[in-house]
Amino acid sequence: MKTTKKTLQAQRKSVGKSSTEIAFSSHSRQWRDFRYVYPVISRRSRGLSIGVNLNTGKNCNFDCVYCQVCRTEPGRIEPVEFDVLSAELRQMLANYEQVFDEEQYRDLPSELRVIKDIAFSGDGEPTLSPAFPAAVGLAAELRGEFGLKDAKIVVLTNGCFLRKPAVIQTLAFLDRHNGEIWAKLDAGTQAYFEQVNGVRHSLDDLTANLLATARARPVAIQSMFMRIHDNPPSEDEVRAYVNRLRGLLDQGAQIKLIQAYTVARKTARDYVGKLLEEELEAIAEAIRTLGVPVETYV
Repeated sequence: MKTTKKTLQAQRKSVGKSSTEIAFSSHSRQWRDFRYVYPVISRRSRGLSIGVNLNTGKNCNFDCVYCQVCRTEPGRIEPVEFDVLSAELRQMLANYEQVFDEEQYRDLPSELRVIKDIAFSGDGEPTLSPAFPAAVGLAAELRGEFGLKDAKIVVLTNGCFLRKPAVIQTLAFLDRHNGEIWAKLDAGTQAYFEQVNGVRHSLDDLTANLLATARARPVAIQSMFMRIHDNPPSEDEVRAYVNRLRGLLDQGAQIKLIQAYTVARKTARDYVGKLLEEELEAIAEAIRTLGVPVETYV
């Protein structure tokens, strides 16, 4: 659905945001009548990210409290129709300039009007989808066909399935096609992990998955920090998180970047809120003691 000029002006007036800030806070996974492919102006990619949603049924093994996907409303549970996915991705790459015809994107600066990546994210964990390996192959094929040599193929993952044989093979394929892994790590302790990510999965097992993957290639770590019932992460929790990262590095993990961010959009749980910029920066400074690059997003 298009945003009207009147609505956009009202948004800016009410919250004092620039067109860039509004674009960064809008991450709808629905584009026109497309089923799987959608455009995002990404603050972390610093430009146009072409999203691929392999989980229209909202299939995810995590239930993160900060997720913007409302899982109480059913999704479209069905196998990925590969012909449809292929047609949508091809059409989006061929006609991506049309994204900037939308009212909310018309005022964006030129540096944000470039395809930065094809990103596997969507409404659930992409590596959980049986279509994941073939979809990555498609993205690599079309990236070459359209001459997008500088664009990455990014996989945003919670890390639980990184040691599955099919995923290992797909990541090795991505290593040859400008792939990049953005792996989630939101907690340092098991208790906080269960609270934030909504699962009873072992955080130690997840960390072992990250280690195996990051020994094979450099990865970026995505970490969400937030207020829960108005409480930011405790000092003990932040210390445990930093120590967990230290353990990964000490064992040979190649961590190219930590993406430390806070809530930017409405979450499915109304008790989750945004950290202040200075609160997020204090956490980032604790991480920087490890000697790893850290970028913050508020």
